This record gives sequence, structure tokens and C-alpha cells, in this order.
Amino acid sequence: MMDERKISKKKRFFGYLLPNNTLSLSIIGIFSALICILTMIISIPIPATQGFINIGDAGVMITGMIFGPIIGGIAGGVGSSLADIFLGYTIYAPATLVIKGLEGFLVGLIADPKKKISRINYKDIFAVIIGGITMSFGYFLYEIFLFGVSGALYEIFLNLIFQFGLGAIIAILFVIPMRKNVTDNLPYVFDKIFLLENSME
Repeated sequence: MMDERKISKKKRFFGYLLPNNTLSLSIIGIFSALICILTMIISIPIPATQGFINIGDAGVMITGMIFGPIIGGIAGGVGSSLADIFLGYTIYAPATLVIKGLEGFLVGLIADPKKKISRINYKDIFAVIIGGITMSFGYFLYEIFLFGVSGALYEIFLNLIFQFGLGAIIAILFVIPMRKNVTDNLPYVFDKIFLLENSME
């Protein structure tokens, strides 16, 4: 067991193991697909910016809050950008890969689920706030570059109020039972994703 810990220390980021095993890669694939579906299931077009409003941020936030920054970042970026491509918003796909990836990464890093796995506290709230603001202003800057300030201003309010606000509420409501189900029924999952705080010394 000690040898495994020593090896793991060389392959981790703030206690989160790099996704170099089948289980981690499978979780990334599953949650990328979930985020993609959530993004596509409700898509409200915004003609002024050739973009759309969606609830995919809920999936990005949930993934980060359950599995941490690495899986949250990769699944958030990949799943969201695939939805852009499938829905025909390819102009946004490269930016989405970075913006939603950063959102999932920050949510996972701030929420830091390895410290409390099944509980929820102020860090989770702070995490979704920072993640949502990052997403909103990330698209704002990208849309200024593409369409100018007026179009970008129009969409940032929708991103902040609807996409971020609704996504955060859904994420907080669903992450509590999801964390409990995963930790109760699949406790071995976390051995392949992160090191528990009391096992890192």
C-alpha cells in the first residue's frame, strides 16, 4: 500500500490522480456524454451572437464537484464543445473547449471533493459561483472579439441570469444525492481518481 502511495504522488495534481487508468477515462467519457446531452436538450438560440443558452453548465459543475478538477475540466470542455459542433455552433467550439474546461476545472479545484466526498458546504457554493462567472465572462470576451461589445453585452446577462443561475441551482440540488450514491455504491471509484485527505501523508 505504501508503494502505491509513493507512485501516486508522482502522478497527481493537488491529490487528484492523472486520468491514466481505464476507470478514470471511462468516467470522463460518460460525463462528457452527459454534459453534451444536457447542453443539447435545451438550447435557446441567440441570433445577436449566433450562440445559444443551455443548461449544460449544471453537468459541468456536477462533474467537477464529484470528481475534482481534472475530470471536471476535461469532461466539461469536451462534452460542451461536442454539443456546439452537433448543434451547428462550430464557431464557438474552440472557445467552449477552453471556457467550459476552465469552468469544470475551477469548480472541482475549489469544491475539492476529496476532503468531504459526500457532504456539501460553503466551498461548493463558492465553486459554482466562480465557475459560473468564469464561464459568463469567458464568452463575453470571446463575443467581443467576434461581434463587438453590443452583442456581447446582450448575451452576458442571459449567461449570468439563466445559464449560470439555473445551472448552479440544478448542480447544487443534484450533487448531494449523486455524491452519496457514488460513495455508498461505488466507493472503489475514488481510489482511481483521488487520494483521500487522510491518506496523503
